Amino acid sequence: MYGDQETVRKILTELGDTWAVVGLSANRDRVAYGVAAVLQRFGKRVVPIHPKAETVHGEQGYPSLSAVPFKVDVVDVFVNSGLAGQVADEAVAAGAAAVWFQLGVVDEAAYERTRAAGLDMVMDRCPAIEIPRLG
Repeated sequence: MYGDQETVRKILTELGDTWAVVGLSANRDRVAYGVAAVLQRFGKRVVPIHPKAETVHGEQGYPSLSAVPFKVDVVDVFVNSGLAGQVADEAVAAGAAAVWFQLGVVDEAAYERTRAAGLDMVMDRCPAIEIPRLG
C-alpha cells in the first residue's frame, strides 16, 4: 500500500483545501467528476486541470498545473499510470504539499521521487472513499 492511514488523514485534513484534480472535465460519466463533487461536499476547493480548461462544479478549469495562477495544496491525479509520473513532477514544481494518485494509478518511481522531494503522497486509493471514513 502506498500511503498509510496517517498520511491519508494528514492529506485530507491538514495540508490545505485547494485540490487540483488532473483529468477533471465536465463529462459527468467520468469518475473524476463524481470524486470532485464529493471533495467539494467535504469543503475542498476543486480546481479542474484538463486540456479543455472547462469550468466544472462552478470552478474555472486550467489546461495544466503550471497555468494555475494560485497555489494548490494537493494534486489529485486521474490520468493513466504512464502519464502520472510527469504530473507528480509538475506538482513538485508547482509547490504542492501532496500528490494523490487515484485507484489504479501506480508509478512507483514517481512515488519515490515525490516523497524524496518532501511531499506527502498516496497512490492507488480514492479520497472520495477515504474522506467519509475519517468521521
